[in-house]
Amino acid sequence: MVQELTQDNLAELVQNNETVVVQYSATWCGNCRIMKPKFKKLAGENENVVFVIADAEKFPESRKMATVDNLPTFATFKAGKFVNQVQTNKFENLIELVNEVTSN
Repeated sequence: MVQELTQDNLAELVQNNETVVVQYSATWCGNCRIMKPKFKKLAGENENVVFVIADAEKFPESRKMATVDNLPTFATFKAGKFVNQVQTNKFENLIELVNEVTSN
């Protein structure tokens, strides 16, 4: 399942869940729209992981939790800490990022 942030509370989600994967996006971002269904597909395949979509423009505190300087950016968090991030529109790169955080 994918949660879309409605408030700038990513830090709370990261603290309250073991593994979190975030898609940072924006409404104007075409590649973000292309990656969204792929992100949702991965969420369905990883039930023990919380998948979150965060609007990088609306939620600056959430954005600060990862190095977001291009969109879409995907970031992983484990045990309340930032693990890794990738800026990509390639599904394979997203799969690698998720596998990295779920295989530990």
